[in-house]
Amino acid sequence: MRTIVRTTVLLVGVANLLALPAPLGAADQPQWGQAWSRNMVSDETGLPDSFEPPEFDPDTGEMVRGTGKNVRWAVRLGSVSYGTPIIASGKVLVGTNNGFPRDARHQGDRGVLMCLGEADGKFLWQLVCPKLARDPYLDWTNIGICSPASVQGDRIYIVGNRAEVLCLDLDGQADGNDGPCVDEGKRMARRSQEPLAVLKTDADIIWAFDMMAEVGSRQHDGCHCSVLIDGQFVYAGTSNGVSNTHFGPAPEAPSIVVLDKTSGRLLATDDEHLAPRIIHSMWSSCAAGKASGRELIVFGGGDAVVYAFEPLRGPPADGRPAKLRTVWRFDCDPDAPKKNILNWQDKRQEGPSTIIGMPVFSGGRVYVTAGGDPWHGKREAWLKCIDASGSGDITRSGQVWSYDLSRHSLSTPAVRDGLVYVADSSGQVHCVDARTGKAYWVHKLQGGIWASPLVADGKVYIGTIKGDFCVLAAGKEKRVVSQVRLPGAVWASPVAANGRLYVVSRRHMFVVEQMDK
Repeated sequence: MRTIVRTTVLLVGVANLLALPAPLGAADQPQWGQAWSRNMVSDETGLPDSFEPPEFDPDTGEMVRGTGKNVRWAVRLGSVSYGTPIIASGKVLVGTNNGFPRDARHQGDRGVLMCLGEADGKFLWQLVCPKLARDPYLDWTNIGICSPASVQGDRIYIVGNRAEVLCLDLDGQADGNDGPCVDEGKRMARRSQEPLAVLKTDADIIWAFDMMAEVGSRQHDGCHCSVLIDGQFVYAGTSNGVSNTHFGPAPEAPSIVVLDKTSGRLLATDDEHLAPRIIHSMWSSCAAGKASGRELIVFGGGDAVVYAFEPLRGPPADGRPAKLRTVWRFDCDPDAPKKNILNWQDKRQEGPSTIIGMPVFSGGRVYVTAGGDPWHGKREAWLKCIDASGSGDITRSGQVWSYDLSRHSLSTPAVRDGLVYVADSSGQVHCVDARTGKAYWVHKLQGGIWASPLVADGKVYIGTIKGDFCVLAAGKEKRVVSQVRLPGAVWASPVAANGRLYVVSRRHMFVVEQMDK
């Protein structure tokens, strides 16, 4: 996550307002992964087998008309873009940095959530958040806003770069400044700077919950969380981690907060006290599902334990934040060290493990990747399949199967038609039987993989940090459909919505569509 780039880029969109018939299954993609389960699959059809990035004018940065294959439109983002795009109600939301300022008032490093028109990529508005400047390990240089947004109705829920859970108006300031938060001008300004005028191209913040101030968390390098919305409740990870000296300064801080989605009021936290057992940070997110008729909220802990919680059913009767009830725990690496964790830092042969990708619920089972921390831990890693019907410590009883990975995976699995697709940080894509854990094929790409695979329309879409974007055939037989080199690393996951594929590389977003239909 420590990438420093000095590149000036320009936002442009090439409009094509001739609406094409939407394919069967066409729908928005309002959160990362399928609703609730977090499965990285889509029911979109008619998606392209291949595309080629367009040319950009070297002077203006505009996409050159007539170049690129199957690209409906493309835009320049910041100089570094980690955010997976989200598509809802005719708008595209993507996290990036301020490498190319859309507003001259904002100069220098910022976290940015950009809102674009779905039809043509037209810039609509942006959330601009100054950096947490007092310690770079809180908000690392140039990483921007890394978290994907979650949208419900006309509200956006996102964890920003300043460890805040934010609720935003999907229309931005275009329909006025809705309360109760009306201090956006102050929030956009840097310290010692006068509040800025609030323009129609600025975000409209409804409420903000500061996790560092309210629950004492301390993120490391940056925040990453895809907010889970369950009824009236918002579940968000705190990204609590080690300090700038790689020691844990917030051992009592929770890993999860549960907020009221209307007001942002804190309703509950977990009570697992994970911080003393983590070697780096907690960047996973919550998923939900049912097992044996019982609803569960599951979370991948930075201690390599999957926790299943009973969902919150209502606000606490006494008005004070409640503690989530833990239904079961599954330790993905039970033989790893559990005490004095930081003594094992940078030991590549043995040590503790962590979970970074989201757990996925499918058919009463949970699929999750775990292993040694990619930056500071051992190389050993696995894809685990867990029977979610148990209670208590299910480490031994709940494991259905375990599949060895060559390196740790930052990816969330995709489960479709009895197969599990997952990528690891060595650049390998795996296809595994969902029932038995048997591998059908492994495909090696150039460059490591941070993104999650998307399975849609009989294809597996995945990008690498070297900029290769690969399309593989879904199924038990390995077949490469196409591969293209993009102008920059791919850290974000591909997304399909309304007959189009959205691919974010380091500085660009490409909106891909089968153009010859």
